[in-house]
Amino acid sequence: MHEGELRDCWLIEYSRITKIREEERKYHEACYENYKLFEEGTWLSKPVKTVMQTLSHFDDYENVTVLDLGCGVGRNSIPMAEALKYKGGKVVCVDILQSALTKLLVYSEQFDVSERIETHLSDIGEYDIAADTYDYIVAVSSLEHVDSEQTFKRVLDRMTMGTKDKGIHCLILNSQLQEMDKLTGEELTPLIELNLTTEHLQTIIDNQYEGWEVLLTTLNNLAFDIERNGRPIRLKTACLTFVARKQ
Repeated sequence: MHEGELRDCWLIEYSRITKIREEERKYHEACYENYKLFEEGTWLSKPVKTVMQTLSHFDDYENVTVLDLGCGVGRNSIPMAEALKYKGGKVVCVDILQSALTKLLVYSEQFDVSERIETHLSDIGEYDIAADTYDYIVAVSSLEHVDSEQTFKRVLDRMTMGTKDKGIHCLILNSQLQEMDKLTGEELTPLIELNLTTEHLQTIIDNQYEGWEVLLTTLNNLAFDIERNGRPIRLKTACLTFVARKQ
């Protein structure tokens, strides 16, 4: 009976993750199809300011190796590759959607940075990060899409091990996500794999980065509108931005 209950729980969770990822796939592929990279008025219009500002810490480096986890079509990857264009190094881009990586490669040609872009199709939770490899690791609204808290902590461990001395992590993490149907006012079950409380997320981050030099940490309550399956949805989230350097 105990084994049967465990199997049932696993099947329920597997079904939940599968449903969420299918909805996320449809949402992102629709965005990537309808909006061009850096198109004004869209969330793809420009890179994340903190990501680019943090990259400037490596201005004096002759060679910079970057890992972008959950890169999408290159909102941050392409500008980072442009910044490295006349240096040595590369931006290693990881995403679960082949359609995103295909467009990323097209954009890398368009912006003349293909020599600085390397793509890998993978679930972030399963991606193997080689030890002592990266100067800069970026994860923007992606780590909350792993399948469990255990996987989240394991990915953070891999990121830490994969970072060179004085390397930097730039994380943007959503917590306490809420969704509401704007037409009916109905509270919806958030379509996100890992929806931690802000307090618990902060505890995990504090424990993981003990001994690192914290360069920036901010917490902002955000609200924005999206469309999912033709329905207008209001999203609310407590967004943690965290930047730290390995000592």
